[in-house]
Order: sequence, then structure tokens, then C-alpha cells
Amino acid sequence: MGLSTFIDDYDEVWKIKMGDIRTQDWFMMTSPIPTIFIIMGYLLFVHKGLRWMKKREAYDLKRVLQVYNFCLILVNAYIFYEFFVSAWTNPKVDKFCAPVDKSDDPLSLRLANAVWWFYFSKIIELMDTVFFILRKKNTQVTFLHVYHHSTMPAIWWIGVFFAPGGEAYLCASINSFIHILMYSYYFLSSLGPHMQKYLWWKKYMTTLQLVQFWWIMFHTIYAINLNCGFPNKFNWALVVYDLSHIVLFTNFYYQTYTKKERRLKLEQQMLAKVEEIKGNKMN
Repeated sequence: MGLSTFIDDYDEVWKIKMGDIRTQDWFMMTSPIPTIFIIMGYLLFVHKGLRWMKKREAYDLKRVLQVYNFCLILVNAYIFYEFFVSAWTNPKVDKFCAPVDKSDDPLSLRLANAVWWFYFSKIIELMDTVFFILRKKNTQVTFLHVYHHSTMPAIWWIGVFFAPGGEAYLCASINSFIHILMYSYYFLSSLGPHMQKYLWWKKYMTTLQLVQFWWIMFHTIYAINLNCGFPNKFNWALVVYDLSHIVLFTNFYYQTYTKKERRLKLEQQMLAKVEEIKGNKMN
């Protein structure tokens, strides 16, 4: 009993001293253990699921995906709206460097709630990978994809627990806006092949994601220099994490678009050369 009481007391003091007491009783926030278990289960499913589906037919999840993607459009639209109201249009939130307001101000609580919803949406989005595997879209289950999906819930659990506000508004609001567009693309593509002619903008989605990362990078470095009171250890961690995404997404863009376009251009030039040679022989 003595040791148990000591641990409970220490845990309570640690929470009050280190975390934000406003969010610590919220769903999934009393302990990091549930989030850690979910991530471990996710990684286990990726490893086992790919092997399990190898000798099985792909599942037809067309209707499920339509509902899923449409719901995530709504979720991300709600999150973006909440950030827009509680941060972007809130004069109390400095747009260059914002400390966390841990008061019970209604807009501050609303901002913390938006950060929690953003965290929880990253738990939901783990289903992206589950659906890819069940549909045998294995080329989509890349290192970039798994790295991004498995790290975001953990990072944003820390964000909600320690700093649900301040500088957190920027990357979360931009990302939720990007995800509105991304899940709109997924929803439209799930309607069938006849929608492909309206999905020419897929390439520009990756461009927007890269713009997002560079925006966050420059903003965060500037905020570090201003040193406004938002924990710079979190800012530096974000810079490192953001840089990893810039590297991975740049490589994805090069492999998927730049390299492919160069190859197609070279093939067209070779074909034109062959036709030219044939024409000269006939003459």
C-alpha cells in the first residue's frame, strides 16, 4: 500500500507539474498505454496482414471505403473549422509564435479540444493501411506510409497531454485542411473508373503536402528564435520530424512523378526516332 500510494502521488505530481491538467482526464489521455498498444497492434497487423493476405483474394470494400472516406472528410472539416475559430481568427493567438494558454478561457479550451480531435483522427486514420492490405494494394503500404501513420498518434498524444494549444494550432490546422482534400480524392476515386477524368489533380496533392512541410519548418524555426514561451524542445522535435517528412515526400514525388515523366519522355523520343528511321528507309 505504501509503495502504491507513493507511485500514485508521484504520478499525480508529475501530471500537474509537467502536463496540462485540463486534458488529462479526457478520453485516451489518462495514460499513453492505450495509444502505445494501438500503435503496436497496427504494426503487428501490417507485418502479419501482408503475409496473411498473400494467398487470399482481395476484399471488395467499395461501399465501406465510400462511407469511411466521406466520414473523414467531415471529421477533418470539423477539426479545421475548430482551429479556424479558436486560433486563426482569435486575436489572442499570436500567429508567429503562440504560447499555450492553459486557462479555462472558452476559446483556449476549444483550441485544446481541436488538438484532441486531431490526435484522435490519427487513430482513426490507421484504418487507411488496414483497407490497403485487405484490398491487396500493397504498393501503397510503403515505409513512408507506415512511418507517418504509426508515429502521428504518439506524437499528438504528447501534444494533447503537454501542449494542447499555442504553436500546435498551425501544423494541425494545415494538415487537417490537406486531409479534407486527400479524403475527397479518395472518396471520388472510390465511386468508380468514370471519375478518373476528374482526378487529374493527384500530383498536386503531393505538392501541397510538401508546401505544408516547408511552411511548418520555416514557421517553427522562426518561433524558436522568438522564444515566446511555447516549449522549444517540442519545436525542435517538430523540426526534426518535419524534416524527415520533407526527405521522404520529396523522394516519393521524384520516384512517382519526376522519374516517371522522364522515362515516358525518353520512350516517346525513342519511338519518334524509330518512326523517323522507318520513314527514311521507305523513302
